[in-house]
Amino acid sequence: MSPRPELKALTGARGIAAWLVVLFHLRFMMQGVGGPAGPLSYGYLAVDFFFVLSGFVIWLTYADRLRAQGLAGAPDFLRRRVARVWPLHLFMLAIALVYALALASLDRADWAQYPPAELPLHILLLQNWGFTPDRLTWNVPAWSISCELAAYLLFPLLVIAVDWRRLPTPVLLAAMLGFAAALHAIFAFNRATVLGQALTSIGVLRCLGEFALGTIVCALWDRWRGRPALPALGALVVMAALPAAWLTGLLPQTAALPLAFAALVLLLALTSGMRGNVLEWTPVHYLGEISYATYLGHWMLWMGYKLAFIHAHEMSWLQFGLFVVLVLLASAGLYHRIERPAQRWINRLSLAAAATPAPLKSERT
Repeated sequence: MSPRPELKALTGARGIAAWLVVLFHLRFMMQGVGGPAGPLSYGYLAVDFFFVLSGFVIWLTYADRLRAQGLAGAPDFLRRRVARVWPLHLFMLAIALVYALALASLDRADWAQYPPAELPLHILLLQNWGFTPDRLTWNVPAWSISCELAAYLLFPLLVIAVDWRRLPTPVLLAAMLGFAAALHAIFAFNRATVLGQALTSIGVLRCLGEFALGTIVCALWDRWRGRPALPALGALVVMAALPAAWLTGLLPQTAALPLAFAALVLLLALTSGMRGNVLEWTPVHYLGEISYATYLGHWMLWMGYKLAFIHAHEMSWLQFGLFVVLVLLASAGLYHRIERPAQRWINRLSLAAAATPAPLKSERT
């Protein structure tokens, strides 16, 4: 089976989304550099983009392979996904443990952010499956990786149950509306009005619904990529109309934005490879390559940076710029020294005696 080409615009967009999460976490210290309100306060929505994008890429990379192999191919699929997300997660969790012990030795109250009883759940990436109180602890961004693990476990069953490519376009669009409606119903039942609420109780369901949307988007892209102009225009209209409907109060965020992100991923995929696409510019693409390290690594760096250098309720432009540089350097170091070497090592391990296909470039996503 020939490897699928990388859609570089999606990789670049992933890098920008990771930085939106970084800025979201910095917003309360940025009164002099943008403030806690305004656009930065919506940075948590980048995670919803990640969930949809993940469904797209996983379907693109693995659906044919798993359909050919059946459930017998599930162990190799899961091993490759664990190789992708778990080593860097464990490394950052170890850093969080060292940091927590330092806080405990200083008798600081924020030691409570690192409850020892929850550590085994974090090690196993089960911390966001409803086993903990409604608060994020340890390396906070890893909550979404815990949700992704649930999506990976269920993905082989989805592939075997349905082949989106064989269904008519109206059925696919109706299925997307159905997933979005179900997501909104779940949030409404839990009295949550925005996607960033109730993370530990319904975060997994948020991920599964948006991940499923991404798999359908991939089938639509595969169907339309030969003649992308009209579908891209339609995706652009949907991508603009739904957020506008939310901002004007016509639609709730929990119904409008999952579909808007699905339209965005479709638009990015359909326009990937077009001349002049800024998302494929080499520096932007590299930000996407190291985006997982940025996303998972910035939180503990921020905790240490605040403790060491920021002693007021806001930071200066100089402090902000220095932190940005540190995140970039740390992301590159984590990617090249921890993430990729560990992924390659685990992918070389054999399950039983059967040979497995070489990993695709898109498996870095």
